[in-house]
Amino acid sequence: MSQNRIVIDPLIVAFVRFRFAVIGFFVILISHTGSAGTASMQPRLDDAQGSVSRPLPPEYVIDRQGAVRLRICFNWSCARRQTLTFTSKDMARLKRYLALCPGASLHNRLQRVRIGIWQMEWLAQTYQPLLANDLAINDSEAEVEGRMDCIDNASNTTTYLHILRDIRELAGWTVPSPRVRRLFDITAVHWTAVILDTETGQPWSVDSWFRPNGHLPMVMPLSSWSDMKKGWEPPFERLNVSPRSIDALCDRPTP
Repeated sequence: MSQNRIVIDPLIVAFVRFRFAVIGFFVILISHTGSAGTASMQPRLDDAQGSVSRPLPPEYVIDRQGAVRLRICFNWSCARRQTLTFTSKDMARLKRYLALCPGASLHNRLQRVRIGIWQMEWLAQTYQPLLANDLAINDSEAEVEGRMDCIDNASNTTTYLHILRDIRELAGWTVPSPRVRRLFDITAVHWTAVILDTETGQPWSVDSWFRPNGHLPMVMPLSSWSDMKKGWEPPFERLNVSPRSIDALCDRPTP
């Protein structure tokens, strides 16, 4: 018994495949970077989801003029999320601050990372003033709008590190996913952002939780961070100073 055969125009098949490919591309783009439309200068709140149990992946877009549209989160466990825009002038100022700490030594490279995070936290606080309410650690912060725990800090710091990488201000470092210690200890579980030295392969913790928003983060080898070492104690206290000027942060070459 013969069967009817349906003949489909090859042009229609090609068009359908192309259409789904284009849709797939934009779904991937949006899932990784957020909406890539014209950035509004007003913050746009993204509160579609509540608290999370681990840091959120970075979500940002850098436009051709150098402005950055990014998602930050706060109020503990990223319970509140907001989209901000750092203007091209903001980013140019950030680069000028980073240029004040030249040099290829490990110390200076780590200080540039600290300066970058400090300045981006300050920018975020400029556009969302509630972040000025954040205190060091989590002491006395319950119910305070703008508070940040380690999940908020690791999320935002990782986003800032990705942006620094993409604007070519993170030479010699890559940005792995955040790491956790004491995962199953509800009283001690703690997350940190991480950078990886491309020359030595050594991972470093970049932990903003120990200081209020808009301050220099703590840095130390990830292994020491995992062992509960403190950045303000030997042998890491020199790496984690908070001087009055950037000049005091960085080593200067001897004449």
